[in-house]
Amino acid sequence: MRRIMVRYKVKPDRAAQNEELIRSVYEELHRTQPAGLRYAAFRLDDGVSFVHIAETEEGQNPLADVQAFQQFQKDIADRLQDAAAVTELREIGSFHFFGD
Repeated sequence: MRRIMVRYKVKPDRAAQNEELIRSVYEELHRTQPAGLRYAAFRLDDGVSFVHIAETEEGQNPLADVQAFQQFQKDIADRLQDAAAVTELREIGSFHFFGD
């Protein structure tokens, strides 16, 4: 399993648009049910910071085939206030977090 976390801040006037694009991704995910993906996105209390956590099979990224995700990524550089930080997560332990 590969688990990553992406954290970023968007420009304040683009936060609502970013959230709507994320919601569109989830609408498509619920319709298409891609195998091998666990995915969660969060908007933090400051209103402009977002965190995405994804779990995929090693060497696979089902999100790459999701049209709404492609649309989300299309102009992300224009929405970002700072560069996104991508971090590989190495699990120490979890309790029902990944559906186990």
